[in-house]
Amino acid sequence: MAERLKDRVAIVVGAGQSPGPTPAIGNGRATAMLFAREGAKVLSVDRELDLAEETAELIQGEGNAASAAACDITEEAQIEAMVKLAMERHGRIDILHNNVGISVDGNDASPTEITTEAFDLITAVNLRGMVMTVKHVLPVMRERLAGAIVNISSMAAWNNYPWVTYKATKSAMIAWTQQVAIQNAEFGIRANVILPGLMDTPMAVDTRARAFERSREEIAAERDARVPLRGKMGTGWDVANAALFLVSDDSQFITGVALPVDGGSSCRTG
Repeated sequence: MAERLKDRVAIVVGAGQSPGPTPAIGNGRATAMLFAREGAKVLSVDRELDLAEETAELIQGEGNAASAAACDITEEAQIEAMVKLAMERHGRIDILHNNVGISVDGNDASPTEITTEAFDLITAVNLRGMVMTVKHVLPVMRERLAGAIVNISSMAAWNNYPWVTYKATKSAMIAWTQQVAIQNAEFGIRANVILPGLMDTPMAVDTRARAFERSREEIAAERDARVPLRGKMGTGWDVANAALFLVSDDSQFITGVALPVDGGSSCRTG
């Protein structure tokens, strides 16, 4: 490997993943593993410690550096403690990657069916949790006059999408990331957002299969058919490669960008 992230410390929030068949891999786990392969010391973070530890163990099994931490990002005190832990272990934070998001499994619904409880939960996870995580990492990065932040939104922000809260939060994430970018450029901090399209990940495919009591194969085939590029969904590795570019020096003059990783879906109009 080129070791584009040699000696950097990366926090990957949402580095665990939902249950799913091998070799399906989530965006967060793939990103944590790729960052480590490129030389980063990775703090694998998930609400469930065992899921964070699974990712850390996969990284360590490849001979790379990782440790795990539990953090429920709906609780600001836990975010603050997680950032403090990263500083105690490594003394610096160079990269923050936010990959947490829920929709179907948070009871998201259409405009006429959404409940207050579901809206509040999904907003707390998808948007407020990311905002608060960035809040506690920014002072560390500002002190060093350097840092790279990547937030994971979704093409649902731009495309037709049936459920209210996921679309609203993923849309807000784009505007807010651009605001973080412009307000922190003077500190040498870059902030960008990735918009994955239809991906073959446990959260995207297996969660839907369970929620709608359908087979994984049916869900995957329907999603594949909607992708222009080769008629096949992307994978967590496609998102990870985009994230690697955005946190590496290869993109040192890029900030405030919303990057689709969608197999050409965003090219469709009408």
